[in-house]
Amino acid sequence: MFDFDMLGLAPALNDALKRANFTQPTPIQNQAIPLALNGHDVLGLAQTGTGKTLAFGLPLIDHLLAQPGKPAPKTVKALILAPTRELVNQIADNLRNLTTKTKLRVATVVGGQSINKQIMFLSRGTDILVATPGRLIDLMERKAVDLSSVRHLVLDEADQMLDLGFIHALRKIAPALGTPRQTMLFSATMPKQMEELSQAYLNNPQRVQVAPPGKAADKITQSVHFLSRPEKPGKLRELLSADPEALTLVFSRTKHGAEKLMKGLVADGFNAASIHGNKSQGQRDRAIKAFRAGEVNVLVATDVAARGIDIPGVAYVVNYDLPEVPDNYVHRIGRTARAGREGEAIAFCAPDEVDQLRQIQKLMKIEIPVASGEMPEFAEPKKPARRSNQRRRGPKPHHNANSAKPQGHRRRRPRRRPAA
Repeated sequence: MFDFDMLGLAPALNDALKRANFTQPTPIQNQAIPLALNGHDVLGLAQTGTGKTLAFGLPLIDHLLAQPGKPAPKTVKALILAPTRELVNQIADNLRNLTTKTKLRVATVVGGQSINKQIMFLSRGTDILVATPGRLIDLMERKAVDLSSVRHLVLDEADQMLDLGFIHALRKIAPALGTPRQTMLFSATMPKQMEELSQAYLNNPQRVQVAPPGKAADKITQSVHFLSRPEKPGKLRELLSADPEALTLVFSRTKHGAEKLMKGLVADGFNAASIHGNKSQGQRDRAIKAFRAGEVNVLVATDVAARGIDIPGVAYVVNYDLPEVPDNYVHRIGRTARAGREGEAIAFCAPDEVDQLRQIQKLMKIEIPVASGEMPEFAEPKKPARRSNQRRRGPKPHHNANSAKPQGHRRRRPRRRPAA
C-alpha cells in the first residue's frame, strides 16, 4: 500500500491532496494510479464510493501538468464522459479542488443549461472537459468544440452509459478524438457489453478490480421489510422519525411517485426535497446542495441519483420501491457508507416485488436479513398481458336469410322502372 506522496505525483497535486486531508489511497486508487501514470489504458472495476474519481483524476492532471502550453481556441486536451449531469458536476468539482493552484482549466457541458454560455466558455479552449455525451454532440455539430487534440479519454460509470443508450453517441464522438491517446474506463458492474466496449476503445488495457461486480461496500448494513404497498408510507415515516436528524436518501421507481412521496412527507412535517427527470437542472442542483449542507435531511429520488452522487454524510438509503434492474440496487445503496464511513440500506418489498428481491440477492450472492414481515411463499410477479397488433381472426359468421345483418349493413333497394 502506497501513500499518495510515494506515487511521484507533481508537487502541486501533493499539496492539493494534503489540503483535502487525503493521505492514503483507496484500493482502487492504489492499483489504478501507478498504471495510469505509466501511460497504460486502464479498465477499473469497483463498487461506488471507493474513490474512482481520484483514481483517474490524479494521473490525468499529472500528465497535463507535464504538458506545457495553453489549449488553442475550442480545443480540449482531456475528455471525461459521464452519464448524468449530477455526476459531471461532481467530477468537475473534485478536479477543480485539485487544480486550484495550477493554470489548468476545467469545463463542463451538460444538457439543461445554456448552450450559448458553454459555447462561449469553450471558445477559449480548455484543458479538461467533463461532459454528458448528448450535449457534447450538440456542440460538435455546431462546431463549437474541437476534439482532435484530446490525448486522454475517461469513460466514468460506463455501464450506466450503456444502459442509457449512450453507446451510439460514443461511436460519434470517438472518431473525432486525437490519436494516440490514453483511455481509462471505470465502472461498478461488468455486463457483457462492457467487454465489447473495452475491446473497441481501449488498447491492451490493464484491468484492476477491488471487489466482485455486484458487491456492495463492506460497511453497509442491509435489511428488508416485507409489507404491502399501502403499508409503505407508514413504515417510511416510522423510520424517519426514529432518527430525524440523519440524512436519508429515499429511492422511488417513478418520477411521479417520487414527487408525490416528497409532498406527502413535507405535509407531515418532514424536511424533504426531491430530484428526478421532471425537475430542471437548477432545481436538482439546489436540492442536492441543500441535502449536502443538511438544510434538507430527506431527499426522495429516482435512479437519476443512483450513480456518482458523493454526499459522505448519508446515513440511510431507503429503497421505497425496489429497482427493476438488480444492478441499480447496488448503485443506490452505494450512496451511503462512503469514504470509509458506515451506513444502513433498508429495502421495502411488496408481494409483487419479491422476484426483484430474488434477482438482487442472486446478483449480490447474499441473503438480505429480514427486519420485519415474511417473504410470501408463492409470490410471483404479475406477467403483463401479451398484446398483438393483429386482430383476432375467427370463422366468418354465416348469414342466412333469417339471420340479423351485421351492424351498419344497408340493404340495397331495387331500382323502379319508369312506367311505359
